[in-house]
Amino acid sequence: MVKTNLLEGRRVVARVSSPVNGELEVIKDLAFGTYIHGGGLPQSGGLAEEIWKSTLNRVKDLPAQAGQESRRVKGCLIVGLGGGSIAKLVRKNWKDAKITGVDVDPVIVELGKKYMKLDKQNVNIIIGDAYKLITNYQLLIPSGYDLICFDTYVGADFPKKFESVLFLRQVKKLLSEDGIAIFNRLYGPEDRDDAIKFESNLMEVFPEVTRLYPEANIMFVCSQQDVK
Repeated sequence: MVKTNLLEGRRVVARVSSPVNGELEVIKDLAFGTYIHGGGLPQSGGLAEEIWKSTLNRVKDLPAQAGQESRRVKGCLIVGLGGGSIAKLVRKNWKDAKITGVDVDPVIVELGKKYMKLDKQNVNIIIGDAYKLITNYQLLIPSGYDLICFDTYVGADFPKKFESVLFLRQVKKLLSEDGIAIFNRLYGPEDRDDAIKFESNLMEVFPEVTRLYPEANIMFVCSQQDVK
């Protein structure tokens, strides 16, 4: 069934149930384009994509080494692939990057393929629990990832298992010498304390943690080097 709201310029083109994310809707919107909505929030595309777009544009301008005009990304890991909006942005910014995307929810990934051109982004897609894959070194590659993007919300909840210092140390081991890990957190009044606590764990693990503030979110950019 397709639901249309002409006054708002939006329509629901698909509605499915996911055992992980609950009810998911694919919405076409005149202002935000096509996006996947679930748990009261845009999960992929729309505003969620704009948040990552502004963040990756900032990161692209951060040289990895002296003499480089912009940051190079040969290997990228996306934890929380969703419908693939981050993958699309990475592919746009770094055309030759080898992208691996992990998501525990096959339903949202299939929606991304069908409605958001995820299947056109040349992504190595892994359906599984990123926590287990990372802690068991199953995502480790010899050269390390130059960019790791974390967007692991289930609805409005950030799984606690991704917050521990032990887990974050494992993430750091996946990075290349000049690699950057970016963590997306909600930063509304009810989310701020948890985000700040998470930042303290990041600072215990990474030599450099920088804050970016797109929309109502906070993005923690974590690096082996000073990226300011």
